[in-house]
Amino acid sequence: MFPASISNAQGPPSPGFYPSSRVRSIGFNQGFRNLWGSQHQSIGQDSLNIWLDRSSGSGFKSISPYQSGYFGAAVKLQAGYTAGVITSFYLSNNEAHPGNHDEIDIEFLGTTPGKPYTLQTNVFIRGSGDSNVIGREMRFHLWFDPTQDYHNYAILWNTIEIIFFVDDVPIRRYPRKDDNTFPLRPMWVYGSIWDASSWATEDGKYKADYSYQPFVGKYSNFKVGGCTASASASCQPPSGSPSGSGGLSRQQYAAMAWAQRNYKVYDYCRDPRRDHTQTPEC
Repeated sequence: MFPASISNAQGPPSPGFYPSSRVRSIGFNQGFRNLWGSQHQSIGQDSLNIWLDRSSGSGFKSISPYQSGYFGAAVKLQAGYTAGVITSFYLSNNEAHPGNHDEIDIEFLGTTPGKPYTLQTNVFIRGSGDSNVIGREMRFHLWFDPTQDYHNYAILWNTIEIIFFVDDVPIRRYPRKDDNTFPLRPMWVYGSIWDASSWATEDGKYKADYSYQPFVGKYSNFKVGGCTASASASCQPPSGSPSGSGGLSRQQYAAMAWAQRNYKVYDYCRDPRRDHTQTPEC
């Protein structure tokens, strides 16, 4: 069961430009390796399943670090009771800069039957998961059921902007307004499934229930197109828009406005509980 806004929606307006078509797909082993929970991971010819049970979750990491690029994967989420469970695809340099890292997140926050998944986008700049963390969360519901089929989710990151895409529809653009509010150090690409019962579902109201284990995240159609950390200054990452010079086209902005108007459920810049002196980009 999904809210009326989802069942009645006609689907997104065409963005007119499809960045995913500009980046070739790779097999998991071409670009990634297991990071943890290897016993909770199965690799197919062009797919990857990772799962969480009472004993462990699982995660993977790109072989190379990148300074910019387009990073995507098709993901299919588990149906039913998944409260407390996070399935993710993200960029980070946490291992290179522990306690002082950058991160760009796509996280699927698990849910209870009858309620839709929440897709959380987030950007961290030189901050870790300690008391000083400054998240820049924007959360969405989706205009489809993400448990029924694979859908493509992607992050485009370069020196001027971050754009989050769902099936090539831009849902959020985070421009570089100041060096202090934008991640500029090389990052790796990660994915994981883990127990975040303390906050993931309705601020921790519902916890992971292992009578429903295993919780499985399914990935395929990996796309990594960009400039590695060692690439020359002449390397040009893929563009998120037809202009090739940053920003979005008028048609893409219209599609993004549609997504935000109909499906955005939280915006850190509009949260009166937040200290906005810490997020000057708002």
